[in-house]
Amino acid sequence: MTALHAADIVSLDVTRSAAGVRVTVAGEVDSSTAPSLRAVVDEALADRPRTLTVDLDRVTFLDSAGLCVLAGAHRRAAADGVALRVVASGRAVVRPLQITGLYDLLAVRPGAGAGAA
Repeated sequence: MTALHAADIVSLDVTRSAAGVRVTVAGEVDSSTAPSLRAVVDEALADRPRTLTVDLDRVTFLDSAGLCVLAGAHRRAAADGVALRVVASGRAVVRPLQITGLYDLLAVRPGAGAGAA
């Protein structure tokens, strides 16, 4: 497992297994932290895992920079034959994904925080 911190407002944990790679994100994903998320996702995709799961259940803020990272991950995963899974339950993440149409494109799945306020 690897943990990275960008300005102490986001943490990124990477877990690898036979099933694939899971990137768990906590905190804020904005223009200052999105490059760290992009780097972690790019590194994970470089290994061409069977699946890449991006868990956004603990994200408290997601702006256009973060949405751009997710859209890019979708394009690259599709091109490389990697199944991309996005997990999100909080309104701060689900709402921007819905507004932009990425919620359906990414087939976002609710996580453990589903139903939470």
